[in-house]
Amino acid sequence: MGVLGFDTMSGATVQAHLDARGLFCPMPILKASQMLESLKSGESLEVLADDPAAPSDFVAFAKRTGNPLTEQSEDAGTYRFVLKHK
Repeated sequence: MGVLGFDTMSGATVQAHLDARGLFCPMPILKASQMLESLKSGESLEVLADDPAAPSDFVAFAKRTGNPLTEQSEDAGTYRFVLKHK
């Protein structure tokens, strides 16, 4: 947690990283929400999660909070999300 300023697969810079693998609903969302609050407007957070509910949870979270979900992917059971702080 806390790797700053690294590039994502799309080439966009992410200011913070959260590894939520091994955590289950609602913990990945709660931890992501807390980390987003520490970011400035326009900064991005990358989240890794392996909870099968994570894709629908993060889509709903982004819609509910207004923090855009700018990237979403899955690789071998690990889901990756990039959220931009509104």
